[in-house]
Amino acid sequence: MKPNWMVIGALSGALGVAFAAWGAHGMETVILEPKRQTWWLDGVRLQMWHAPILCLVGWIAGSGTPLGGRAQLSGWFLALGSLIFSGSLYAMALGGPSFLGAITPLGGLSLILGWVVLALMARRTASGT
Repeated sequence: MKPNWMVIGALSGALGVAFAAWGAHGMETVILEPKRQTWWLDGVRLQMWHAPILCLVGWIAGSGTPLGGRAQLSGWFLALGSLIFSGSLYAMALGGPSFLGAITPLGGLSLILGWVVLALMARRTASGT
């Protein structure tokens, strides 16, 4: 079964808004250290930037064109990257072990790969191949 990237992106966006609201209105009573608050907000920011792109990937994947398979690959990289990057920052902000900071860049690398796959898709589309 292929993931529905549009649904995943929309749910990620909804969670991002909820996490941002909590960060703006309730975080100070749970997360006292400013550094941890920054981690939380950085996680929200990256999650929100990538939620609409996952929706776009879902639209491309469902378009019935040969780009659909490439869109699936991009979706996997973007979703996994968002989960690892933002998830590790959320966990550390809430008091999780600091070794999670070593995992965060792996999420960033996955996000970069998702964007590169999108760029290659766009290049192939522009060149007609």
